[in-house]
Amino acid sequence: MSHPFQFFGEWVGFLSSALPEPWPVCVPNWTPCGAIVLFVSQSFVFNLKALGPKCGIVQALPAPRLPNFKNSYNHSMRVTVGVSGGIAAYKAAELVRVLERQGVEVHVVMTESACRFVQPLTFAALSGHRVITSLWDEAGVSDGASDSSIEHIAEAQWADALIVAPATANILAKFAHGIADDFLTTLYLATQSPVLVAPAMNVNMWEHPATQANLEILRQRGVRMLEPGSGELACGVVGKGRMAEPEAIAQAVMGILGRRHDLAGEVVLVTAGGTREALDPVRYIGNRSSGKMGYALAEAAQSRGAKVILVSGPSALHPPAHCELIKVTTSGEMREAVLERVAEATLVVKAAAVADYRPVSVSEQKLKRSGPLVLELAPTEDILAEVARRRRPGQLIVGFAAETENRMENGRAKLLRKGVDAIVVNDVAKVGLGFDSDFNAATFLTAATAIEMPEMPKRELADRILDEILTLRRPRSVVVELDEDEDDDEKFRQDQVLGETVQPASARRQLIVE
Repeated sequence: MSHPFQFFGEWVGFLSSALPEPWPVCVPNWTPCGAIVLFVSQSFVFNLKALGPKCGIVQALPAPRLPNFKNSYNHSMRVTVGVSGGIAAYKAAELVRVLERQGVEVHVVMTESACRFVQPLTFAALSGHRVITSLWDEAGVSDGASDSSIEHIAEAQWADALIVAPATANILAKFAHGIADDFLTTLYLATQSPVLVAPAMNVNMWEHPATQANLEILRQRGVRMLEPGSGELACGVVGKGRMAEPEAIAQAVMGILGRRHDLAGEVVLVTAGGTREALDPVRYIGNRSSGKMGYALAEAAQSRGAKVILVSGPSALHPPAHCELIKVTTSGEMREAVLERVAEATLVVKAAAVADYRPVSVSEQKLKRSGPLVLELAPTEDILAEVARRRRPGQLIVGFAAETENRMENGRAKLLRKGVDAIVVNDVAKVGLGFDSDFNAATFLTAATAIEMPEMPKRELADRILDEILTLRRPRSVVVELDEDEDDDEKFRQDQVLGETVQPASARRQLIVE
């Protein structure tokens, strides 16, 4: 017979790996009647009790209000996933995972029947939010701000879309005829956001005239539908009725939300934040970069389907979900981290504010005040230029330039000097923009264009920058070269470029003709 604590430890281990950010709060002493541990996440508290060798109770309790650790750059889309009672309910767990990977914030609502197939704790651990299973506050816990009697209204207003997967014949019939006898059906009637259903049922139930009539009613009312697939069903019958795969549902959700998936298959390496070059064990040379622009680019690329590697200098920001984070401090550490991973990247965006100089010597002890101090500085390695020299075919490289004067001239000079595809120029002299601000403005420079991007939130600017980067992959039709040394009659020469991407700008002047 296993010890009760073994059962208890398995749940603790599960939550430690499943929760986005669990923090163990307290573990009282083990007693013969059981043990209790509390795990707190940003949205709920798990209360686990191991009451004996063969039994256990798991409760998800509403959490006290905690600080919002997500920063203003990270505004994710919000989706409520409704799970009704069918064998395909287990697939809904994978759907939540897929949506989370796309940067979507997910709430889950379950019917009473769904809870018999999958426990609410599973969805709570995956989503990081309390799972709603009833119109009534059966646990007797209320924070006053989310009264159960109006929670379905609040949830309807919160969500950008309602996704029901699996949608059983029963739930479809209730939707079609306005029956509101549980939280999910009541939520549906209160929702003005887009609704997507993914039916799953036996083939005979699917083909029944009543089901087809209900589906037609819902279509006429604007409900979007993902047709079930064909194959062997849980009942052993072969036919139509299998719920669409989670990836297909997630792709449909992205379309509903207006979220593009145009970076799918790309590996994006983003650098963010400033570096610190030590003077002594206490002091360092640094800059005002908060990392917000680079983190916004990482989150935007990830939400558009890319695998993201984020190399970050010291920053107080919460890293975007599902991005691989590599923490560095000095410019040397950033260079090493970037060069180690750059070969696997299809797109490199160097948004970090890397120090241009470092102290020649670092004091082993804290420098004492003793009059004027002269520091000898040496230039750091040029990471952007080195990455451009090592680039592989098809790899795009974009740099950033923080300027206080002559930004266009300095930006174009950097574009040519570094040999990159584009430079994003920031005017950091403007008050309220750039460093340590949630807003920014920029100019996207290439060899042929200068795209002005006016003041906007950094998260919005990140998508604008990615839009322009993607245009660099479009094939160019004609490249006209202007050679200063040729005679006037031979000045224009056309090179046909069919179905290929124009190579990075060189020292020659190019006029691109679409």
